[in-house]
Amino acid sequence: MPEDVLFEFERPMDRTEIADYLRTVADRLEAGDELAMEGGGESVSLSPPATPTFEVKAERETSSKGGPGELSVEFELEWDEREDGKEGDEGGLSIE
Repeated sequence: MPEDVLFEFERPMDRTEIADYLRTVADRLEAGDELAMEGGGESVSLSPPATPTFEVKAERETSSKGGPGELSVEFELEWDEREDGKEGDEGGLSIE
């Protein structure tokens, strides 16, 4: 199935700041609230259902130039499409 990226944000952050974002997501999920994300001139609001599919993945990407590889941890929620995203203002990342 082709992928259409509705929102993407990436920048270095300290672990405490990342933990705050993840806590906000966890709190919103637990309350059954919408996830509204804004950053880099993009925004999207999504309403995860009560039982989305949860995927956790740890990866190692090797460098094609022989340098050190890159490690990552990914957390993903998936569900059947329910609502479209909407665009927003440029600025920092916020998760409400």
